Amino acid sequence: MRNFKEEESLHNLNHSCAHMMAQAVKHLYPEAKFWVGPVIDEGFYYDIDLGDKVITEEDIEAIEKEMKKLAKDGKRIVRHEISKEEALEMFKDDPYKIDLINNMPEGEVISCYTQGDFTDLCRGGHVDTLKECKNFKLLKFSGAYWKGDSNNKMLQRIYGVCLPTPEELEEHLKELEEAKERDHRKIGKDQNLFFTHQLVGAGLPLFTPNGATIRRILERYIQDKEIKQGYKHVYSPVLATTEMYKISGHWDHYKEDMFPIMHMDNEELVLRPMNCPHHALIFKNEFHSYRDLPVRIGELANVFRYEASGAVLGLERVRQICQNDAHLFVRPDQIAEEVGKVINLIFDVYINDFGFSKDSFKFRLSKRSKEKEKYIDNDEMWETAETQLKQIMDELKLEYYEAEGEAAFYGPKIDIQIKTALGHDLTIPTCQLDFSLAERFDLTYVDENGNKVRPVVIHRAILGSSERFMSFLLEETKGILPLWLAPVQVNIIPVKNEYHLEYSKELKKLLFNNGIRVELDDREEKLGYRLRESVMRKIPLTLVIGDKERDNKTISFRRYGSEETTTLSQEEFIELVKKEVSEKK
Repeated sequence: MRNFKEEESLHNLNHSCAHMMAQAVKHLYPEAKFWVGPVIDEGFYYDIDLGDKVITEEDIEAIEKEMKKLAKDGKRIVRHEISKEEALEMFKDDPYKIDLINNMPEGEVISCYTQGDFTDLCRGGHVDTLKECKNFKLLKFSGAYWKGDSNNKMLQRIYGVCLPTPEELEEHLKELEEAKERDHRKIGKDQNLFFTHQLVGAGLPLFTPNGATIRRILERYIQDKEIKQGYKHVYSPVLATTEMYKISGHWDHYKEDMFPIMHMDNEELVLRPMNCPHHALIFKNEFHSYRDLPVRIGELANVFRYEASGAVLGLERVRQICQNDAHLFVRPDQIAEEVGKVINLIFDVYINDFGFSKDSFKFRLSKRSKEKEKYIDNDEMWETAETQLKQIMDELKLEYYEAEGEAAFYGPKIDIQIKTALGHDLTIPTCQLDFSLAERFDLTYVDENGNKVRPVVIHRAILGSSERFMSFLLEETKGILPLWLAPVQVNIIPVKNEYHLEYSKELKKLLFNNGIRVELDDREEKLGYRLRESVMRKIPLTLVIGDKERDNKTISFRRYGSEETTTLSQEEFIELVKKEVSEKK
């Protein structure tokens, strides 16, 4: 999907269309006042104060009709540069524009753009005339607090999009419709996987039995992968004292993203935002020789981060995160080999088992920015760590780009950026190098000369978090999960309960005892209705049981997306399912 912010021509076109929409709103609602109307990745929006008026679908139709008139009239868009005093006078009746003007840096050029009877404060850029804005569509509307602050007034936000040609607009609208069908929040609702509730709180999803099944299988899957590679899994508390996070550096560099302190007896406790301090203490609890390293400590651990309510999004961005986390305590001479193993594990999971293309990954070397106060203060450590990661990526022949300001506060990272089906750029797997943690917690091992020396710590996550990986997977697959991962693998539908229910129950018990996740739909509904519902739920295998199957003790089934029926013996069907599950097809 095209990015309207990055393509200059699309940016200017949508910026102008936002102004045209504002002009149309002003014609229809003369008392309207406007906050901001930026271009976003998918088009544009404008925040509008309409007093007590709440936008409806009928209003959107009326605004579009007025916009079409303005585009047909095709007034020129003219830029003016004015002084701050002139700007304050021009917009003296609009408190939102006055706020913008008063918050502009001293000496900044103030510009506004005029088209016919409408003038708006704006930096630009724009197209030449409104005639160029004729291929548009208003997409949706919602409420939005002024400046994103819930203490402020609720404004009306209208979203839209504009493209150069009718054909491009039609194609884009089709892509948006496709994106709606892929939205993991819609899939989660349709397939009854998860939901949120205001009594629980924003960013705290509740997993239903179906969603919990997917999550459980994913978590068991990645733990088994790690165990085969020598990881030792642990459990650690979700609470810790503030003192521990002061030692680790989180208190100085991450406190704003943590939940508030809880005062208990003589302790100050907080919900953990990271697992690394806990794992450091687990490493420190035992004596280690250089022969013991690497020590790979893994955990499926819940961490808590105070995401703003406006930032939380389904399972993609939540406040309680179950991380597929691990910390590798290694000798300096083991860094390259262990980072290489992490990268190979990522490829094994994403490419071999889940079938994603290697082309869908972008590797990013995330470095610290020039604002060094945001990071642990040790220039030598940073230079060593960044140089080493760069050398490792070059040796692995990975194509990557560098990004300043994306490092963790304690060290640089290899982030694997994945573009989702909805166009979101997500970091899911990550591998981070840390020369600081061992120093802060006084971690040591005994080297070949009998001296106590510091290990290097590699932080890594393969699935990232259970929640985010599920959101990504649901959108990539449209909720059509492979047999090994589907919450319900087999749905049994007897043609007529009075004749076929008893055999259907026998089959359900047989399949269940063979470790197959199975349901029986014995509702008194027509066969066609139950078949359609099985398809809507995207169940991989649907069994239809009639006279022939009952009398011959066989199984007839359809795969999701196919009308073809296959008949097998019970043993052949069970073997087929087990084989496909074990091969992760």
